[in-house]
Amino acid sequence: MGDRWHVEVDRSVCVGSAQCVHHAPDGFRLDSARQSRPAGPETDADERVLAAAESCPVEAIALTVLGSGEPVFPPEERD
Repeated sequence: MGDRWHVEVDRSVCVGSAQCVHHAPDGFRLDSARQSRPAGPETDADERVLAAAESCPVEAIALTVLGSGEPVFPPEERD
């Protein structure tokens, strides 16, 4: 996985389950309202960050490849 990812959390959807922090404690933080924030807007591609996005019960986390914008998670729907 040599890519870098852009990390976004849709705070209007986040329910504060903290699964992201559990899976990637260096990648996410909970604020005083118990909503997730990425530790930084960019990160090296990392299985823990991907696991955090996949474990979010409301899919509030989006990962895209820096530069190309290609979705990492959630994956594009294929017809």
